[in-house]
Amino acid sequence: MIHEEANNISEILKENSSLDEDNNLTLRPRQLSDYIGQDKIVETLKIAIEAALQRKEPIDHILFNGPPGLGKTTLAHIIAHEMGTKIITSSGPALEKGGDLMGILTHLEKGDIFFIDEIHRIPKTVEEFLYPAMEDFAVDFIFDKGVHTRTHRYRLEPFTLIGATTRSGLLSSPLRERFGITRDLDFYDEKDLIRIVKRSSAILGISIEQDGTYEIARRARGTPRVANRLLKRVRDFAQVRAQGKITGDVAMDALALEGIDESGLGETDRKLLKIIILNYKGGPVGIEALSSTLQIETDVLLDVIEPFLLKSGFIIRTSKGRRATEKAYGHFNIPYKKELGLFEGTKNKKRV
Repeated sequence: MIHEEANNISEILKENSSLDEDNNLTLRPRQLSDYIGQDKIVETLKIAIEAALQRKEPIDHILFNGPPGLGKTTLAHIIAHEMGTKIITSSGPALEKGGDLMGILTHLEKGDIFFIDEIHRIPKTVEEFLYPAMEDFAVDFIFDKGVHTRTHRYRLEPFTLIGATTRSGLLSSPLRERFGITRDLDFYDEKDLIRIVKRSSAILGISIEQDGTYEIARRARGTPRVANRLLKRVRDFAQVRAQGKITGDVAMDALALEGIDESGLGETDRKLLKIIILNYKGGPVGIEALSSTLQIETDVLLDVIEPFLLKSGFIIRTSKGRRATEKAYGHFNIPYKKELGLFEGTKNKKRV
């Protein structure tokens, strides 16, 4: 029954889905009406887009903040589609020199969307070129040096800058304040992830039962990108081992093979938690120490692994470092000994 429903809406969804450069079907929605989750953000964008279209002006500059895979890039492409304009994409690390940025800005046409992923990683010297571009739609060229220094202001076509960042705290205040719309994307709840898995399976023509959908959604770490990735891996497993049909049991077997447990934790997550619990007696432990022990870059821990563990309550941050919670101990069936540090409002340490 579910497979029949998927087939019925598959054609409709495919019409509203775009093709990437290799003509492969992508699961990204192209319009806000197809976007699932982040309801308040979507409503804000609908109003801003409609108002901009009525005034025949570019939409205000937008900054999206949140962990990877929550839809920041997707929203940028949707905005460009809804506004009927082109989108030019780049990333912070790619803009190494002012000339790189200047070349892009001077070729933008009226109303174009300029999307910069990981915008917090733009070099400071390059970032300063964005200030007049965002505020006055102009860039200043400097000629010669010393007493012969001259400047020339080049006018740009009105455009919209959309920035995406996983660490908004690293953005400088002058840059952050020039964005008219700033929104934080949060992890998705299970209900929305189930809808996303259903939509994606319909587009891909996958036969999946409700139990299979549920198993994938609840292990997706609150992230649509992870949900779609797991769906494809379970699809491969079902195709080879289960005649192409995803049931609850098939999904559990496939995800167990991928090393994803019932809480959505992967091997790296479990290794990190065990290191805090066993090597550092529950913490606190600094992020640099964890990075060295796991042989994983600090940025990966901060941007990819840690946000979900914090959100799910497996670890907490303290002024001295990360601590494993009672939930983390329980996940591995390790006895938890609760220790209290300084009582609030006292100066002496007291143990109970």
